[in-house]
Amino acid sequence: MAPNLLGGLSLIADDLSAAVAVAAPMSVFFTADTHFGDHRTINISRRPFTNTADMTKALVERWNAVVGANDVVWHLGDVARRPADVAALLARLNGTKNLLRGNNDPDATLASDGWDSVGDYAEITLEGRQLVLCHYPFRSWNGQHRGAINLHGHSHGRLKPMLRQFDVGVDAHDFAPVQLDSLLRSR
Repeated sequence: MAPNLLGGLSLIADDLSAAVAVAAPMSVFFTADTHFGDHRTINISRRPFTNTADMTKALVERWNAVVGANDVVWHLGDVARRPADVAALLARLNGTKNLLRGNNDPDATLASDGWDSVGDYAEITLEGRQLVLCHYPFRSWNGQHRGAINLHGHSHGRLKPMLRQFDVGVDAHDFAPVQLDSLLRSR
């Protein structure tokens, strides 16, 4: 399936909320910073893998262990080292995949087959909660003082979160996508 290229425009919550409601039963997961095939991330983030093949194998296995075929995944950026590998990786991963661009995601990653949607930012409502999604953690976000939650990647579990802010990156969640209820129970 060709991605929905938004040309740098924000993905508006209403654009996906109807599709999400229709696809039930399903679960929604969040992840970021997979960095498939990137040997630098093993060292920089001190990941417990000997090489990129072992890391990719573990990331795919852990993803597919929690995400089912009818589930939805929001990947909040930094997918893979080589854009040419992205389509094949996405084909191995369960669920409908939506990408919000990270600082290591070139245009070729966004154009890869396998994304249901592509953007830079999204606001969605899930389980009655407003979520503000972006690769980057925000100091302030839309609806913050009305209970909105900021989900982000980028910091690889090293940033002290603000109230109602969660790093969904694999380094912070045992190298697997995570659900909202799990994030909320973690505090």
